[in-house]
Amino acid sequence: MALSSSLSLNFYDHVCPQALPTLKRVVEDVVKQESRMSASLLCLHFLDCFVNGCEASILLDKIATIDSEKTVVPNNNSIRGFDVIDKIKSEVDKCCGHPIVSCTDIVAVAARDSVVAISSSGVFHEHLGGPTYAVPLGRRDSTTSSRTTTNNDIPAPFMDLPALIKNFNKQGLDEKDLVALSWGHTIGFSQCFTFRNLIYNETNIEPSFARQRQANCPRSGGDSKLAPLDLTPSLFDSKYFSNLVSKKGLLHFDQELCNGGQTNNLVKKYSINFGSFSKDFVSSMIKMGNIKPLT
Repeated sequence: MALSSSLSLNFYDHVCPQALPTLKRVVEDVVKQESRMSASLLCLHFLDCFVNGCEASILLDKIATIDSEKTVVPNNNSIRGFDVIDKIKSEVDKCCGHPIVSCTDIVAVAARDSVVAISSSGVFHEHLGGPTYAVPLGRRDSTTSSRTTTNNDIPAPFMDLPALIKNFNKQGLDEKDLVALSWGHTIGFSQCFTFRNLIYNETNIEPSFARQRQANCPRSGGDSKLAPLDLTPSLFDSKYFSNLVSKKGLLHFDQELCNGGQTNNLVKKYSINFGSFSKDFVSSMIKMGNIKPLT
């Protein structure tokens, strides 16, 4: 995967060589305390890059001149990890002696380190983890945000496959990127209102799995009740893809990836070949991190 010409793999090496090790230490400490935070940090990077590019506008709070993206419908009461980014920023600024590492770069590197920090057993391990890769650096932070763009550009959990492909194409991402990046749903949880229609009204779902989810998600009410996004919600593994093959995807979005369309074969390939998936995931993460960076 080619780097953006404006980014560099060694951007901070000379100005603050301890910046990235410090960031990694904080992420590892946080993930060790709560493995679910891995999914949250990965999701934060995704949501940032899909709205006007990777520029940290997702972090901006509402003030008179800023209409925050945090409380729009796709993000409200669902995204987490802001306190972790604040903690990383504080520690990195302290080790560098002054603010030098952008919040955008922190979000991008924290996403990578959060994946690496979780081993295939679902627990923190300093040597074993998910796919790693070198993160291109040198992004600046935005001082503006857009609720309208957020509502228009964040893929919804109810989208069908053509809409998802169109949504990703808009960001310069293809079908392989769509499937690889959706693996972020291998850990974490989702709220009842996001999957209610799938478990009660759709047919592309394994019946016993639907009944299991119905037990904790009533037809009405209980919108915020949680269910795991896949059957091993604390593991970075290939179960996300094998679950889709078995029609046990929690979100309509996810199950659409394996519903007879053009992404079917890729889902099946990843379900039995994690090595191939890992290579494509790394490529897609770097590609996503290159979306319209401010430099």
